[in-house]
Amino acid sequence: MNVLITGGAGYIGSHVALEYLKENCKVTLIDNLELGNKNLVPDSAELVICDISDEREITKLIKEKKFDIAIHLAAYTKVGESVKNPEKYFNNNYTKAIKFFDICVKNNLKKFIFSSTGAVYGNSNSKNFLESDTKNPINPYSESKLKTENYLKSLSNKKDVQAISLRYFNVAGSDSLLRSGLVTNPDNLIKAICEFIVGKRDEFIVNGNNYNTPDGTTIRDFIHVVDLANIHYMVSNKLLENKNHFYDVYNCGYGAGYSVMEILKKFEEIIQHKINFKIGKRREGDAEISVANVTKLSKDFLWKPKFNNLKVILESSLAWEKKIKL
Repeated sequence: MNVLITGGAGYIGSHVALEYLKENCKVTLIDNLELGNKNLVPDSAELVICDISDEREITKLIKEKKFDIAIHLAAYTKVGESVKNPEKYFNNNYTKAIKFFDICVKNNLKKFIFSSTGAVYGNSNSKNFLESDTKNPINPYSESKLKTENYLKSLSNKKDVQAISLRYFNVAGSDSLLRSGLVTNPDNLIKAICEFIVGKRDEFIVNGNNYNTPDGTTIRDFIHVVDLANIHYMVSNKLLENKNHFYDVYNCGYGAGYSVMEILKKFEEIIQHKINFKIGKRREGDAEISVANVTKLSKDFLWKPKFNNLKVILESSLAWEKKIKL
């Protein structure tokens, strides 16, 4: 398989690249390095430094490499920032994304995996989200992702495109060999706690403890980044086998929710001492509960995750944080 990955020098993109390389695929990465990091790029992957909206460069690349599939991960992902600067998010995550898809289709690259988000559902009272549930994005980040999903769906009907959107829930953890991990994201809960534990943060603040949950803190479904990377490879085979146009969507999580307090307690067990945190205000745009129903993914692909273990996720995140320099 010959794959093109946008945002390939990022946290998830680099892990996806490692997964495809493990399966002896040819891997080309596009990244403008605004948020990506050259140090995360696997040795066997080719990195092209350009923006996803650079028609000339991408056209040249597609004609030269004749890719089987494009995996679009490049995006801004910080919920808090999206609330403060929605235009930035719609421009990058939607306008540039649809331009990228159009450039690909124009050059006969018509198979896509799109990295979307479980945040498109908004808030859940208690039940786990099904792919068919009503979409109710509560911040510009998730709204920009849903708009792009809808565009890709319409494209699949008009242009003989085969596409799958993957709705990521909270991605965490690191490659077991520590070849890649999360370098920076102030909105990422596990990253922030790891930074505090190793002394890169002066304090850790819990964003609100008055939610309607058992301990008052928000609840999330955390998926290990290596399992998520494997899902991409798994669904890409379905895309290659399918000759007719189609569009589908899958939740990517484990179907179990953990609160902020539960994550803190598990970290305390790992490091064997108490974490002194502070309680702050709620963060605008945060969902109360967001947990996936992954029945569809499990059924369609007989998917069995390898790293569905909170301790493993947290330990690998902490090991990576200790490895990277200040």
